[in-house]
Amino acid sequence: MFVSPILRRAALVAGLSLLAGAAAAQPADDANDAPAPAGVWAREQLLGDPGGLRSRLEAAGVTLGVQDTNEVWSNLRGGLRTGTVYLGQTQMTLKVDTGRAGLWQGGTFYASAYQIRGTGPSAQLVGNLQTVSGIEATRSIRLYDLWYEQALADGRLSVRIGQMGADEEFIVSTYGAVFLNSSFGFPALAAVDLPSGGPAYPLATPGVRVKFRPTDALTVLAAVFNGNPAGAGAGDPQARDASGTALRVGDGALAFFEAQYALNQGEGAEGLPGTYRVGAWYNSLSFPSQRSASNGVSLASPGSNGIPRGLHGNYSLYAVADQMVWRKPGTKDEGIGLFARVMGAPGDRNLSDFYVNGGATWKGAIPGRADDTIGLGVAYLRIGGAARGLDQDTALFSGAPFPVRSNETVIEATYQMQLAGWWQLQPDVQYVMRPGGKVPNPNNPAQVLKNAVVIGLRSVVTF
Repeated sequence: MFVSPILRRAALVAGLSLLAGAAAAQPADDANDAPAPAGVWAREQLLGDPGGLRSRLEAAGVTLGVQDTNEVWSNLRGGLRTGTVYLGQTQMTLKVDTGRAGLWQGGTFYASAYQIRGTGPSAQLVGNLQTVSGIEATRSIRLYDLWYEQALADGRLSVRIGQMGADEEFIVSTYGAVFLNSSFGFPALAAVDLPSGGPAYPLATPGVRVKFRPTDALTVLAAVFNGNPAGAGAGDPQARDASGTALRVGDGALAFFEAQYALNQGEGAEGLPGTYRVGAWYNSLSFPSQRSASNGVSLASPGSNGIPRGLHGNYSLYAVADQMVWRKPGTKDEGIGLFARVMGAPGDRNLSDFYVNGGATWKGAIPGRADDTIGLGVAYLRIGGAARGLDQDTALFSGAPFPVRSNETVIEATYQMQLAGWWQLQPDVQYVMRPGGKVPNPNNPAQVLKNAVVIGLRSVVTF
């Protein structure tokens, strides 16, 4: 039976990992050997604390991290084409606590970088807007975070300055984070409407963030980022700043504001925990009309000059809710959690004007697997009214059948298995309805992209 090279590679990697783990867990035969550290399966990091180096660094305020993610995805039907691809990412992090380092109290320096490899399943197989994998990006070695944060007022106020991503703190859903589709991370509306996809993986940008916690339950965040992480230009934005070191400023401003209210978060809280967020973003740049040319007629009209009319500024309002609805007696976080996010934006200047996602997760659903999580989520992205009107005009003026885009919906089922403190394995299945919002198939323009069924497997190893 034929087995693709990608699948053979995935099986080989998994097999070698199991053999290496089993060998490392065996007791030494030589009685003179020094006592081995905790077995490999009991560690939080695969390499443990070699020679005590990790402990010495952390005592000096320095924390190094390496996390390797490997994925295999297969599109079983629909989309652009069927097939299988491999996708990988290695993340390296450096964190310095200035107080523990003997400098000054309350300071944190943080840097992170990515090595991204392989082929994205959305671009090559599916053709959808809500990318199948949250690590899908152009192949590169790139800087992401490079910031300094200072805590003030006994930790209730902090100021962060440097290169950062908005997706690290804004519009975050705690329960939604278990899913692999990128839309459950940085919402698809922001990703498709903001220039260059906004300040989110894999494009961070310089900014300033202020965080204030007046009470234990209430937190307020505000930030101003460079308005376009990759700057203006044609082609792939990630290629315009392939190394992540452009550190661009002067491309307008993107402002975020968010208020968070947390319930029952303390150790002695009797109720079920929940977090609720409301917020908004505003971008000061000019955005092209989704329907009108500069002379005011439809871009599809024979009278159009083909240059979209510019509209000043852009904004979105959003709300996020995470709530545990059932907790297993005697546990802290095992149980069922629900989440929902909703966003809206003007339809005249944005590809999408409405987005909503939601779902449920259950941690510890299987007896004896307390750290495993299963999840079922749905994400809906609506194409804006102006973009739909352009499609209608295109069909009218061309005199040929042309699909009118409507929405793209993703249904995802996932199971995150915690095999060890350092290893997660996650099988995943996604059903993508109307990929691209209902667009023509580039391989057969007479038809639209058909609904796709995608299955995948993610392995995450923390070194």
